[in-house]
This record gives sequence, structure tokens and C-alpha cells, in this order.
Amino acid sequence: MKLSSFLATLALASLSMSSYAAAVAVKWQDFNKYRDVYPSNQAKGSYHKYVAEQFEKHLNKLAEQLPSGYTLTVNFDDVDLAGDVHYGIQELRIIKPIHFPRLTISYELKDAAGKVLLTEQQKVLKDMAFMDRSRLGTDSAFYYDKRLLTEWFNDTVVPASKAG
Repeated sequence: MKLSSFLATLALASLSMSSYAAAVAVKWQDFNKYRDVYPSNQAKGSYHKYVAEQFEKHLNKLAEQLPSGYTLTVNFDDVDLAGDVHYGIQELRIIKPIHFPRLTISYELKDAAGKVLLTEQQKVLKDMAFMDRSRLGTDSAFYYDKRLLTEWFNDTVVPASKAG
């Protein structure tokens, strides 16, 4: 009986937490035209879908910090993932300092009334010293690329949402 009431409370808490999240719309270009979204030992189509899912999931998690009713639209204009795929007997993405992550995005943040609080075209996010900084948290797919998005979000989007 205690377990079921605990689970019900947990479900209600997660439901109420999600009501504070903003809506996120992510737009992608043709993955074949991006600078580097090459798969290693995986079909291109499924890899591109995996990349999109990972980035969209990450942006939705970040948007939980925004007020309810806000809308964030992010367009990925170019993607150059951390590392480089080396072809040989087995294709592998090798992470080296020379292959730093670089994302070019266009974005817009609107408040609940539809007023544009923040907008920018072709913003380049990059971290040329990405391997020199300590890694926090668990090992996750596209860690360095997601860190770029997190830093941009915390430095740009969150302050704009508080000012609006």
C-alpha cells in the first residue's frame, strides 16, 4: 500500500514539473549537407535519426528551466560533431582535440504572449578547448556537443527568459 501511494505521488510530482516546461521546436536541414554527422558502423538514416532524437531530448530537458507557455525554436543550420570518423576495417569516431564540436544554430525565444524575447541567425557554438575541460556527469552520447547547447542555453536563453 505504501509503495502504490509513493508511486502515485511520484507520478503527480513529475506531471506537475512538466507543466512548467516550455515548448521546444527543433528544425533540421538535410543531414547529408551538414559538415560532419557521419555514422560509424551504422546506417546513415538511423544514425541521423538517433542524433536528432538525442539533441531534441537534451533541448527539451533544458527547456524545463523556462516558464510555462514559453516557446523556443532552434534550427540546426550546420552540425560538426566532436571527433572524426576514421574509415578502415571498422569505422570509428575518434575524439581528438583537433576535431572540436561546432554547431551553427538559428533560434527564437517567445514568451507566453508570443512576444519575441530573443532571436539570432547563424549563431556559431564551438569549443576549441573541449578536451581540456573536465567532464562532469556520466558518459553520454554526444557529450561535448550537448555541452555546447547547455552552455549556450544557460548563458543566453535563461537570462532572456528571466528578463522577459
